[in-house]
Amino acid sequence: MTPKIMIILGSASDIAIAEKAMNILDKLEIPYSLKVASAHRTPDLVRELAKQGTDAGIEVFIGIAGLAAHLPGAIAAYTPRPVIGVPVDVKTSGIDALQSIVQMPYPSPIATVGIDRGDNAAILAAQFIGLHDEKVRQKVINLRKEYAKKVKDSNEEIIQEIDRPFIRNDFLRVKNLEINEIEPDEDAESCCKNKDAEVAIIVGRQTDVATAKKVTKLLERLKITHDTKVVCPIRSTRKFTNYVKSMKNAKIFIGISSNSSQVTGGIVGLTDRPVIGVPCTNENGDDYMLTTVSMPPGVPVATVGINNGKNAAVLAGEILSIGDPNIVDILERLKDKKISF
Repeated sequence: MTPKIMIILGSASDIAIAEKAMNILDKLEIPYSLKVASAHRTPDLVRELAKQGTDAGIEVFIGIAGLAAHLPGAIAAYTPRPVIGVPVDVKTSGIDALQSIVQMPYPSPIATVGIDRGDNAAILAAQFIGLHDEKVRQKVINLRKEYAKKVKDSNEEIIQEIDRPFIRNDFLRVKNLEINEIEPDEDAESCCKNKDAEVAIIVGRQTDVATAKKVTKLLERLKITHDTKVVCPIRSTRKFTNYVKSMKNAKIFIGISSNSSQVTGGIVGLTDRPVIGVPCTNENGDDYMLTTVSMPPGVPVATVGINNGKNAAVLAGEILSIGDPNIVDILERLKDKKISF
């Protein structure tokens, strides 16, 4: 069976991070390939793996590297398929690798996950494939339920066993709580201008709208339908939830925000669809890349560079191109600079 995903390690020493990804892919029963190739020491090998892998039917690439981690970017140079980057903690707590991977120039985005999060890379890859393979999508949904169950079960397995004089373990005991699925209000769809859009863009603050306009302009050129909403999950919880739930036909969500990046975190809790995160700088010059990319296991955010709305749009196009060869043609011409947006 032809693999759908290719995992490329910058060094064999990164195998422990790859094993996190392989464990997930084995569980989801998605065939994959594993290779070792260095962007600096074997650039020709990286090029041929990316080009020949794409021609052979690879749908998603995962690049795992530490230090000056240029491997995911080197892969992206030779394929129109989405590339997921996993920075590895070798030095400086992995921040050097993270910055090397996430801050890619337009039009070569890397869907970056947290440091050492090979598991989240595999889940994200499965979400991409699940957009056109319902069986894979359902497996991802079931896996996310397992992550949620593990959190809830810890109340009984760990918290309930704590014996202290003033702790009241039976107060609102989690196993007895009724937890209902959130449903949108009856008139919630009125908040959507285009409820059938392929891409839903959520902007956390008015000051981040300029970045959103970069996304929408490029999506229009890629002929990808979209809808945009400015809403904060903290200040307007019900409106935020209504919007995400109402955009049930959206294949991809893009969260754009500064100030703690609560938008992307809020989206992933409400949908099984892939989420792209665009961290922004606020009025004080602070950026929110770390609070966007450093997601816990099970809920990845495909993070692009700071304020880089154009790369978010290209990444959305790459993800959708898995099932749409027309988008592949546009992306290839864009990357070859035969057209410019």
